Amino acid sequence: MEQRISLITLGVADLACARAFYERLGWRGQEVEQTVFLQAGGLALVLWSRQKLAEDAGLTDPGGDGFGGMSLAHNVRTRDEVDEVLAEAAAAGAAITKPARETFYGGYAGCFTDPDGHVWEIAHNPGFTLGVDGAITVPDFGQM
Repeated sequence: MEQRISLITLGVADLACARAFYERLGWRGQEVEQTVFLQAGGLALVLWSRQKLAEDAGLTDPGGDGFGGMSLAHNVRTRDEVDEVLAEAAAAGAAITKPARETFYGGYAGCFTDPDGHVWEIAHNPGFTLGVDGAITVPDFGQM
């Protein structure tokens, strides 16, 4: 697994309130399908419903299992890499909370938790191009 974080997703109670807060700080983002994407240098900060984030990560009790309302995303270039990285994580002691599968956005992803319960999503998203160094650029959703 390459050392890279592509997206940091914060689970929020109120998306509009969270977006307004970040906009007050001077951040600008785009909302698509009840998710706000904010470019943050070579990675992206994402705001999404805390409950939806927990469900997407395969966590059924987001309050009782140590889920902190956040996940780290490691984007890869191919579907096969998703499976490879999940296998590497499992071999290293991770718990696979969501085996890799097709996503609602046309990609392929799965999730694991590290020994402290931090959620990692491993994803191939054909809409997010990765640079040679692994950096992503959030696409202009208005042009899609």
